[in-house]
Amino acid sequence: MSPLVWMLTLWGVLTGVLVVLLIYRSTLTMQEDDQLFLDDTHSALEQEQREIIAKVNKLNPFVKILGAASGLMFLVIAGMFIYQGLNNTAP
Repeated sequence: MSPLVWMLTLWGVLTGVLVVLLIYRSTLTMQEDDQLFLDDTHSALEQEQREIIAKVNKLNPFVKILGAASGLMFLVIAGMFIYQGLNNTAP
């Protein structure tokens, strides 16, 4: 298997995991309210919102790392593709 195919496979897996995390994070934030007006009887809703925010905050570093890794791998793959294309042209 050529290095380009190996890199494309790895990039596809990384990007797939990134997409899954982004979808999961968006489903979490759909449940998050922008503003809450709570009194003492609705403290369970406040706790639920804090749990959602905690989950989103746990996901954010992974999303950033996978996004950066996916972007970097895309640039490396593009460079390898261009390099191979320039070397395979006949004079």
